Amino acid sequence: MARAGLTADRVVAAAADLADEVGFENVSLSALARGFGVKDASLYSHVRNLQDLRTRVAFLAGGELVDRIAVAVAGRTGREALGAFADAYRAYALEHPGRYAATQIRIDQSLIAGSPALRRTAEITYGMLRAYGLEEPDLTDAVRLLRSTFHGYCALESSGGFGAPRDVRRSWERAVDALHVALTHWPREGQVD
Repeated sequence: MARAGLTADRVVAAAADLADEVGFENVSLSALARGFGVKDASLYSHVRNLQDLRTRVAFLAGGELVDRIAVAVAGRTGREALGAFADAYRAYALEHPGRYAATQIRIDQSLIAGSPALRRTAEITYGMLRAYGLEEPDLTDAVRLLRSTFHGYCALESSGGFGAPRDVRRSWERAVDALHVALTHWPREGQVD
């Protein structure tokens, strides 16, 4: 019998759950092994090391996040698609803080190339932005604007960083409106005002 019914998928899923409970940075092989009632060494036939485990959690979480976003944006364009994308992103970040933190780690480029979830993320994001008439290099710049805005907002919200009495959800909606305006009137590369 396999130790505690361990498989690579079970180990990674348990690590993702643990990340949501204790924070991604606090996930360790020892804590994970304790959760399964096994010795640390039992995990090494399923993951190479802590970095491998963290990378796998990042891919799992990235896949979950893009699945949510894909469902949300299906059949939508423009402001409606942007709002659905943003809301799905924010909901995931707030509901799964450890998993979300995993999606923010730097991953070796050779591993990214083989990830269907990350390719799908790029396809959905770039597809939504192309509806605004954007092409490279503006697409990359717009992706960076969205990611930094969404990530910054979610990080501040989850840490209690918004202290003003204004409703946080309403501010989020206004931020998405502002992004829509910015994307609609995007200053094209080389365009002179």
